[in-house]
Amino acid sequence: MTTTNSGDEAGDAAADREIVVSRTIGAPRELVFEAFTRVRHLSRWWGPEGFTTTTRSFEFRVGGVWDFVMHGPDGTDYQEWITYTEIVPSRRIALLHGESRDDPNTFESVLTFEPADEETRLVMRTVFPTRELRDEAAEKYHAVEGGEQTLRNLAVYVAELTGNGTASKGADD
Repeated sequence: MTTTNSGDEAGDAAADREIVVSRTIGAPRELVFEAFTRVRHLSRWWGPEGFTTTTRSFEFRVGGVWDFVMHGPDGTDYQEWITYTEIVPSRRIALLHGESRDDPNTFESVLTFEPADEETRLVMRTVFPTRELRDEAAEKYHAVEGGEQTLRNLAVYVAELTGNGTASKGADD
């Protein structure tokens, strides 16, 4: 599991509750960012390997909601709810993510899109309400591997859009 600490007081407090996954993607950050902004993109790459996504509603704006179901390869359905709390085009998306609007175990995620020459460094930082919830997400739901697979799926999808066969490099590639 990758965890980091920003070095500030807030970062210190969250260090034992966070998971950080990152990947360098072989496309400009505007395109990588756009892949998060429309259902037609998200439905093609969102989720770990073998998962599909059905969207019930989607509104990409601050205060907007993405209500969807992730279908696991074993047939299990996972109810998901995202509320967008901050959007800085091509730079940053902050959101709350849970199973429903009132989920007491909702976690916060911040995605940052950093230019890296002709590529984009995407960092997905997730902070859970407690260390126990972080550990459960990592151990029971394989959140680190799932996050890495999701970003790999994004990289492959963006490579298809650009016609570029070399999509990206993960943190361990």
